[in-house]
Amino acid sequence: MTVTKVMQITLLGATGSIGSSTLDVVSRHPDKYRIYALTANTNVDVMFSLCKQWQPRYVVMNDEASAADINHRLQAVKSSIEVLFGEAGLLQVVRDEAVDCVVAAIVGAAGLVPSLAAAEAGKRVLLANKEALVMSGKLFMDTARENNAILMPVDSEHNAIFQCMPDCLTQHHSSVKMVNQEAGAGIERILLTASGGPFRTFSAEQLNDVTPEQAVNHPNWDMGKKISVDSATLMNKGLELIEAYWLFDMEISHIDVVVHPQSVIHSMVTYSDGSVLAQLGNPDMRTPIAHALAWPERIVSGVEPLNIFDVAKLDFEQPDLERFPCLRLCYEAIKTGGSATTVLNAANEVAVEAFLDEKIKFNDIAVLIEQTLDKVNITESIGTLEEILDVDVTARAITNECIAAMQ
Repeated sequence: MTVTKVMQITLLGATGSIGSSTLDVVSRHPDKYRIYALTANTNVDVMFSLCKQWQPRYVVMNDEASAADINHRLQAVKSSIEVLFGEAGLLQVVRDEAVDCVVAAIVGAAGLVPSLAAAEAGKRVLLANKEALVMSGKLFMDTARENNAILMPVDSEHNAIFQCMPDCLTQHHSSVKMVNQEAGAGIERILLTASGGPFRTFSAEQLNDVTPEQAVNHPNWDMGKKISVDSATLMNKGLELIEAYWLFDMEISHIDVVVHPQSVIHSMVTYSDGSVLAQLGNPDMRTPIAHALAWPERIVSGVEPLNIFDVAKLDFEQPDLERFPCLRLCYEAIKTGGSATTVLNAANEVAVEAFLDEKIKFNDIAVLIEQTLDKVNITESIGTLEEILDVDVTARAITNECIAAMQ
């Protein structure tokens, strides 16, 4: 399929690392893509700079004060950009009929509602918010299918898996529900690679003394604070495990996490004939973003080709679930089903914030998640957005109670 018109893009989370990478890719193809709307939390300075560069139709800020601030600045330079705020603003720029593509890069549970709305509106959704599927997997996938949304994974691992899937599952899909049982596909397993984070070789005792400054310093990827801590605890890989479970319709027993410190192989797929297909590349998010934007075509991303002679060797290890219990908790939450993954995600977000605020220790993150899972009543089915958000609120409250008990 050849792109015949300029794709209009709403970029959710424009001031974050994924937002920056997306804009870099878009800047290389002004004939193919146009930024229709930019959204951010409260970073008015960066957003104002982006407005001057990209001249979107709309800007959405998280709160009224930030919106008023940037609106004042835009009026001072006689800009015609319309400023919105809050959830209503996000939903407007996601559902707008002029929008072809939504890049869902808002971190955490805050990204669920607009991401789900994009799927409901039948957009091409570049999903960089893994929490949306962790919290609402079945609802999200059903919504995408029912509305013929094109759901493209942007996480480097899931994008790699997508690229390693056979054409019979990808070339005609209307959403990324690539059923592994389809005749002739022959898919046996998904191998989800993990860098192992900055503390891959630390003992449990060393992990207990990890500081927030150490945890946000990832050896391979340039990411925000929350996702960097998740990578350090291997929770990020656990969330990706849950995401892969929903995206690719694979039994959890057929998805393995493989620690690969070089972050060169982004994931692999094994087949019944003994083949193992891998997607390799430099650790740069512009590659999966460019792939997801242009699929089924390929475009220049700005990423240098991988030099395998510089890499020299590739190492692989099994993850240690005792030192990194967050990954174990994710496996258990998938098997439990129902609201368990929603509870797990909420507890993790609260615990990570407490760790970054130096209220708890690094190893306490997993302890708090497990305590919350034990205390919350896990429901067998969770089918509506309202139910999901209610569970999220309840879990956060209980995690905060557990944190208070630690003080």
